[in-house]
Amino acid sequence: MDDRRQHSRHTTELNIEAMDLHSGHRLGRVVDLSEDGFMLISDTPPQADSVWECRLVLDQPLNDLHEVRLGADCLWSRPGEPGHNGWCGFQIIDLAEDQAASLRLLLQHLQA
Repeated sequence: MDDRRQHSRHTTELNIEAMDLHSGHRLGRVVDLSEDGFMLISDTPPQADSVWECRLVLDQPLNDLHEVRLGADCLWSRPGEPGHNGWCGFQIIDLAEDQAASLRLLLQHLQA
């Protein structure tokens, strides 16, 4: 498989939920994260080629960090078998400077 990632992915033991910024709909739980994107496990994965404004919400604050807001493009989506979760991968396409700093802080924690 051709891996085009420019930054290392970091798996997380933290509970980070991806939420649609506008509707509040839960997109899934973050299983890995990088400066470029993230992968979710989801009851109902979003369709590939869909664009989202997301909140990555931590269930436990990390040094006053509660969430990271970003724009993301769902590059691929695989539904699960009946009764199982699906998977989806996102590329980060929009990230304000203050949110980029929050993402870097979160990634530093995951690397430790």
